[in-house]
Amino acid sequence: MKTIVLLTFLCLASSVWGQRHTILDQEDNTPISYATISFGNGNGLFADEDGKFLFYQKWYSDIDSLYISALGYKEKALATQKLPKTILLEKDVSELKEVFLVSEKKRKYKTKKISSEIHDDYFKCWLPTVESEISVYFPKPYEKDTKIATVYLPVKMEESNRRSGQKQRFSTLFKMQFYSKGKDGYPDKRLPYENIIFEITDEDKANFELDIEEYGVYMPKEGLFISIQVLGYTDKNGKLEQTKKYSEIETRKGIVKVPTTFRPLLPFTDKQEGYQTYTRRIFFKNRTWQRFDPNYSKNNNLLKIGHTNYGMGVKYYLYEED
Repeated sequence: MKTIVLLTFLCLASSVWGQRHTILDQEDNTPISYATISFGNGNGLFADEDGKFLFYQKWYSDIDSLYISALGYKEKALATQKLPKTILLEKDVSELKEVFLVSEKKRKYKTKKISSEIHDDYFKCWLPTVESEISVYFPKPYEKDTKIATVYLPVKMEESNRRSGQKQRFSTLFKMQFYSKGKDGYPDKRLPYENIIFEITDEDKANFELDIEEYGVYMPKEGLFISIQVLGYTDKNGKLEQTKKYSEIETRKGIVKVPTTFRPLLPFTDKQEGYQTYTRRIFFKNRTWQRFDPNYSKNNNLLKIGHTNYGMGVKYYLYEED
């Protein structure tokens, strides 16, 4: 009897924990950090720093295929019924050719700062989900070499306007990327800088300062877009938690999948001119950018009150001649 119970327990444990998979480079078997795993229906998740992700069939019973992608690699489609424990991705030579290294020199520079726009109103904030990537356009402020030293990210820690006595703890992992400006004014090609992975917790300030000087990000003459994207909450060791990123709600029209929102919230502002903020759903195949303007949605509350831009700020180094 004990043997039967033990075997039953092991089978159940295997059905839960045996669904962990690892994404590796096909050539050298090194982990591919924070790869994107799309379900093909607008939902998905991310691998962690070690290229691992959890796919539990009970969570995603309606998903029959996964589409796995990462910067510098060819996308791979796999059936969920025969999902291997180890998934190998092939390098994309066309993307790798674009990567370059910037030679840093010690030069004199002046500092220019564009302040972020901060407020603490829940109803004027964007609610982040793992589905959405937000980018903000910054024109080049100077004809000569211009380097981005710091990015200022306004954040709201509480998930409502109510101030309770007990502080709600959280630790959220984000990814930052950079894009060129296309001829249509929208974000275009991803610029060849490495992903910047960073963590924001409830202990941070409302004006979160991210030092990116070491990454050597220089402004193209047409300016660039800076994007941020939620990866998910982390555990106490700073590792990305593998949890379900949406809930299912039954309606008259059937089951609706509602994305989980994460803290911190992102304050949008009406104090910046024009429409400089763009968003996209990263788990869709085409991943089309949309400008956050009245054409984006007639029902969006932020647009109704004129809060059309995420109030991101930056600090530049404006270099003098050699």
